[in-house]
Amino acid sequence: MQNDRGKVSVRTWCSKWMSKWFSQYGLFILLMLSLLAIWELIVRMGWVPSFIIPAPTAIVSSLIEHRRLLLTIHLPATFMEVLVGFGLSIMTGIMLATGMHMNRSIEKALYPFIVISQTIPLIALSPVFILWFGYTLWSKVAVVFLIAFFPIVVSTYDGLRQGDPEQRELLLTMGASKWDIFRKLQVPLALPSFFSGLKMSVVYCVVGATIGEWLGGSKGLGYFSRRMSSNMNTDAMFAAIVLLSLLGIVLFVLIAWLEKRFSILRHGHGDKRKVG
Repeated sequence: MQNDRGKVSVRTWCSKWMSKWFSQYGLFILLMLSLLAIWELIVRMGWVPSFIIPAPTAIVSSLIEHRRLLLTIHLPATFMEVLVGFGLSIMTGIMLATGMHMNRSIEKALYPFIVISQTIPLIALSPVFILWFGYTLWSKVAVVFLIAFFPIVVSTYDGLRQGDPEQRELLLTMGASKWDIFRKLQVPLALPSFFSGLKMSVVYCVVGATIGEWLGGSKGLGYFSRRMSSNMNTDAMFAAIVLLSLLGIVLFVLIAWLEKRFSILRHGHGDKRKVG
């Protein structure tokens, strides 16, 4: 009897989860399937040559054919470049944003250089990084870092400036130090902006890694895509593009999940303080 109740509760939970999941993503999935079906039909009917745009089924077949090469060599290489570049971007972005927020002179000195760094085309800088670092991991990490740290710096800095002056004055009258105000008021208020910057940055990381590999790599999905393009193997080229897209989506979803978890923890601690 107890086992039957357990099975019913599991079924009920699964049914509710599926219903919630479909209500949230069902329209997107239906639209995506429709677009893929139209894409397949256009190529199969010969309206677009397959050497220009391959059919989705051909891309899947190429993924299966090159799975070992893609999943054991090129995808891990790109992921490592993204991971290292993203980590350096986060650390640098937080330090720069905090420094500019704490000291007006630092902001006046560094902010123009931060903006200038984004005006130089990455395609022009990639050969410079190759000259400095060679065909190593770090030449690609440099490209990833340069494209990814800017959203983190700007969004975090703007978030730290959003503190309510009245709350700040109240904390000062209660004897709070500048560090206490920064830690208990400004940092929690800056978290939404910080995570917005992370979500933009992590997608840019994939773009930066691809650019670095395309211009001067010996492995990675960007390098594989360039090599397949030179061989006119568009099926394999699109297979690499699909993996790059999936990598960006997975990383974006992971950051969004972390943002949600931090939001729950932040509001939970806030509720406890109110109760106390």
